[in-house]
Amino acid sequence: MRDALDATPYDALLLLSFGGPEGPDDVVPFLENVTRGRGIPKERLKEVGRHYFLFGGVSPINDQNRALLDALRKDFADHGLGLPIYWGNRNWAPYLTDTLREMVADGHRRILVLATSAYASYSGCRQYRENLAESLAVLQAEGLELPKIDKLRHYFNHPGFVEPMVDGVIESLAELPEDVRDGAHLAFSTHSIPNASADTSGPVEGHGEGGAYVAQHLEVARLIADAVRERTGVDHPWQLVYQSRSGAPHIPWLEPDICDHLEERHGSGVPAVVIAPIGFVSDHMEVLYDLDTEAKAKAEELGLPMRRSATVGDDPRFAAAVRDLVLERAGVERGQEVAPCALGALGADHDVCPVGCCPARAAKPAAAGVDSPYA
Repeated sequence: MRDALDATPYDALLLLSFGGPEGPDDVVPFLENVTRGRGIPKERLKEVGRHYFLFGGVSPINDQNRALLDALRKDFADHGLGLPIYWGNRNWAPYLTDTLREMVADGHRRILVLATSAYASYSGCRQYRENLAESLAVLQAEGLELPKIDKLRHYFNHPGFVEPMVDGVIESLAELPEDVRDGAHLAFSTHSIPNASADTSGPVEGHGEGGAYVAQHLEVARLIADAVRERTGVDHPWQLVYQSRSGAPHIPWLEPDICDHLEERHGSGVPAVVIAPIGFVSDHMEVLYDLDTEAKAKAEELGLPMRRSATVGDDPRFAAAVRDLVLERAGVERGQEVAPCALGALGADHDVCPVGCCPARAAKPAAAGVDSPYA
């Protein structure tokens, strides 16, 4: 971690997240926000929202972001980094546009953005940048002075993101019955996306089968599996698996699905499985339902001992990693030589998204990239 606590030229940090309903009456309006422009009938949205209704219509993501905000503010204050931190969501209150308007009113003109997605993909990076551009367009139409916005790089291989997950896997292994522990397999889970989106994730030169999305997840899975082996002395077989598919059946999405994987592992005689949701920053709805509900039920049906390890959440090491990323980017902006902190073979990801990085099917303006109209 860096010693020089100078965030210049930045004067604020924005935590940018997905958002989620906080009560039963919020569920359908929230899903209307998520699916706007797709023409999905309200009755279909009620069906889609059944996961939320099982948990009282409340997504845990907002409370988890509040906890992360507290952790970040505490870390910054404890280390003398006087950078105010705001929070805005894409799909629910506090809405991104409202938060940016507040930041401008408070006098902030150089804003860094931390998105709650660690990896490259359209939905995990460029779509956030498109939302930023949409919000800036609103502020511009209101006659407000626009801030310059930069986005922190993808942090999938920062030690402050990886090391808490290593601990989580080791703790989950320890919870398994002793007679199946050493033979347990590791299933590293992330959100499934269409193959076409995965193949075009990351910069153009890296496009191909799986693109940066799959490559980055495989790297994190390998880093965790290697660390678990070094610390326990046991080499646990592992595989990258997927969850939360939501697309039309005829469109190919990344596989295998976690429940199919559990069936295959059980059929091949694997005695136990630890699921590690490496694609998620916190234990939000897709973790609670797809893993803690559906995958757990599948494992119980099979008689397969299974544990699910924790996400990073508000771990102090992750908060420290965000501080490190802020100081790293600030040094780069000041023209200093900065050694980025990253584990593994892929190295630190780009600071500024190049043209063609994680393209959408329909071209839209996106902020905080080489092609930003708000540079």
